[in-house]
Amino acid sequence: MENERQQLVPIDEILWEIAKKRASFKTHLTTYVVINGFLWALWIFQTRGNSSNNYPWPIWTTMGWGIGLVFHYLAAYVYPSENLVEKEYEKLKREQNK
Repeated sequence: MENERQQLVPIDEILWEIAKKRASFKTHLTTYVVINGFLWALWIFQTRGNSSNNYPWPIWTTMGWGIGLVFHYLAAYVYPSENLVEKEYEKLKREQNK
């Protein structure tokens, strides 16, 4: 049934690429939350009762990976490359018509 629907409705390639980027970001975000949650829980259980080692080492993975996650978000939601490609294409067309 779904194959029939896909054959009847043509897929807009630009929207498809944007949807793939957004789905990829959501998977990346879920992985980030799960892994960093595990690392912070590990740190909490490691330092419980041990006051000499309270340095929060998971901060480095959280911050480093978080920077990458921000860039992934920007690429998926704020600045999709299709918009940049379209702008560059329009710029080249204008330059060519001069």
